[in-house]
Amino acid sequence: QVHLVQSGGGVVQAGGSLLLSCVVSGGTLSTKWMGWYRQAPGKEREFVASISGSTFTRDYGDSVKGRFAISRDNARHTMYLQMNSLIPEDTAVYYCVADASRGSRYRETSWDYWGQGTQVTVSS
Repeated sequence: QVHLVQSGGGVVQAGGSLLLSCVVSGGTLSTKWMGWYRQAPGKEREFVASISGSTFTRDYGDSVKGRFAISRDNARHTMYLQMNSLIPEDTAVYYCVADASRGSRYRETSWDYWGQGTQVTVSS
């Protein structure tokens, strides 16, 4: 049984940085797409970023381009989200996801595995 376990997050002032991590256990997803979503209070869940398994192709949601960086270390079964130049609008619960086997990776219903979520709060 594959599990995604997240760490990182917390409270940071605007302009600051945070690093989120997502460790895969119970199986290998090294050839699968992985990514991050987020959900702010009162809003729908939003695609943040994704990264392919072998070629490390990356893409980002428009709201985080140029500020966030997704990466992965398949040897450590870990994916990361480096968040820089944070703004209050980045405040949300962040989720790591893996294996978009059921369709477009821009749709949350496509992903097979989800992490437990971690709160990121950016104060102004």
